[in-house]
Amino acid sequence: MKIVSRLIGVIALAALGFWLWTVFFPSPEKIIQKRLAKLAREASFSPDESDLIKMADAQNLAAFFSSNAEVNITISGHGQQTINGRDEIRMAALASRQQTSLDVKFPDIIVTVAPDKTSATAEVTVDATVSGEHDAIVQELKIDFQKTDGHWLINKVQTVQNVSL
Repeated sequence: MKIVSRLIGVIALAALGFWLWTVFFPSPEKIIQKRLAKLAREASFSPDESDLIKMADAQNLAAFFSSNAEVNITISGHGQQTINGRDEIRMAALASRQQTSLDVKFPDIIVTVAPDKTSATAEVTVDATVSGEHDAIVQELKIDFQKTDGHWLINKVQTVQNVSL
């Protein structure tokens, strides 16, 4: 009986150790998923934001991107948009806040980290609701990350083109 209780204690201790390890040292995939969730929150805004909050949030959103990032997306009904660099991203984020509100979610995130652990690609579904629009914007994106100074920054965002049969 003593052996069984010790075995259970060792297993419980190992499980606790594993859990603590994953909390304090998350995998790159988990880190990127959390960054994308935070990015969605930063991109979302409500109608009652002050101008100062809008500027701060646009700056926070731009901080997710590398200084030479490229965003090339196609939005149904709005055409293709190309934005280059963190400054243009910040200006575009500020301009988008002229809408009444925006709610952005990434319900599906699939992250693939390169073997060298310094770059990664995330395939995401964007589900965005703009106030006054009847239909949500649902779009598949490919997001390339680069690990720079210990932080995963977005280098490139592009629309995944659907293949028609």
